Amino acid sequence: MIDDDPFANSEHNLPVLSVAEISLSLKRTVEESYARVRVRGEISGFKRAASGHLYFALKDENAVLDGVCWKGGAGKLGIKPEDGMDVIATGRLTTYPGRSKYQIVVESMELAGVGALLKLLEDRRLKLLEEGLFDAARKRAVPYLPDVIGVVTSPTGAVIRDILHRLSDRFPRHVLVWPTPVQGEGAAEKIAAAIKGFNAIETVDNIPRPDVLIVARGGGSLEDLWAFNEECVVRAVAESTIAVISAIGHETDTTLIDYVADQRAPTPTAAAEMAVPVRADLQAAVLSMSSRLVQSINRLKTDKKAHLDGFIRGLAGPERMLEYAIQRFDEWSERLGRGLETGLSRQAARLDQLSAGLRRPDGQLREARARLENETRALKSAFDNRMKDKAQRLQNAGALLESYSFERVLDRGFALITDDKGKPVTSVKKLKTGDALSMRLIDGEKPVIVGSKPKAKAKRPTPPGQGQLL
Repeated sequence: MIDDDPFANSEHNLPVLSVAEISLSLKRTVEESYARVRVRGEISGFKRAASGHLYFALKDENAVLDGVCWKGGAGKLGIKPEDGMDVIATGRLTTYPGRSKYQIVVESMELAGVGALLKLLEDRRLKLLEEGLFDAARKRAVPYLPDVIGVVTSPTGAVIRDILHRLSDRFPRHVLVWPTPVQGEGAAEKIAAAIKGFNAIETVDNIPRPDVLIVARGGGSLEDLWAFNEECVVRAVAESTIAVISAIGHETDTTLIDYVADQRAPTPTAAAEMAVPVRADLQAAVLSMSSRLVQSINRLKTDKKAHLDGFIRGLAGPERMLEYAIQRFDEWSERLGRGLETGLSRQAARLDQLSAGLRRPDGQLREARARLENETRALKSAFDNRMKDKAQRLQNAGALLESYSFERVLDRGFALITDDKGKPVTSVKKLKTGDALSMRLIDGEKPVIVGSKPKAKAKRPTPPGQGQLL
């Protein structure tokens, strides 16, 4: 007969448990005792499964702890896990009965210590440097005087007030603020979205597109500024078609967007100074250039007037031109007469020479005399024609000069009015009632007095022997 009592032949009263029962009891004990823990260790054997779950181990110099992060929590981690990274993992301990192992289910993760952060920062900087994101050739010039300035920062901190105050002092501009958190979980993604959002603005309605962006926050620790070291923010700055000024922390603080930004400002206030010039300085420069321009124009006018006066002094009047023509005519007439006498003398001498060599040169003498007479007549005819031509040209020049005379205008019924100094009067606006004038017509000159407009049915007597102009 078999005894069904398990304790019948036992030396103690411990119950006999199945493997599943002891595993479940152990699992319950571990999870209740370590429902929430924070563990520091170095990541080892990291891998991402096709399902999206993360598997790794946390180790130190004495022990190893398996870790897992389910797909739903993997996207919420503050960092991207990598082998060799020293981290602090927050989660709960549990067991894996299938392998008799215990492990931590990670809910959040952060870098442990400044040294780890600096190593991660340097590794990321070298990676982005190799991609060419920090090349100086790809940086854009910041506009000299932007119409609209976009600011990505916290709307409640002192940073935005400092920027607005500095812009107001130097050169007030239209400012668009895209409020974002500047640290903490999700801050990097929101900062990157703000930069992309500014670039996506089309100038419609009342929302203009910024000409320059300022990404700013105040000082803080390396952990506080870490959002500006995230790849999503750095790549958003690199892809921006709008020039970006980074102003993160104090002058000694450096983040990765400082390398990729088109210009880096040591402080948010300095970023505002880089964005716009000083309006008073600009106004002074414009006034100075305007004054120099006016002075240059005045000098140019003075020089041109001096040149014109010189040209006028160099031009001869009609009288001088006529005098010169008469003098040349006299000179040519005198030279022509001397030439004629000389020519006749040479011909007579030649005739005498030829005659002396002839015996009874009656026929030759008559022929020579005939030729001489013909040449004399031809020469005289040429002289007469030349004299007639010169006389005609002289007459034409005299007629032209005469046509320029004001007396020819008087022939057509016009009058020449001069004041008491003999200067021509060209406008009635310069005359006053009672002015003494002189009126010259074609047949003579007569004094006149300027009168007022006559009233109706009343005539002002004119002094005998004196005409009235108006």
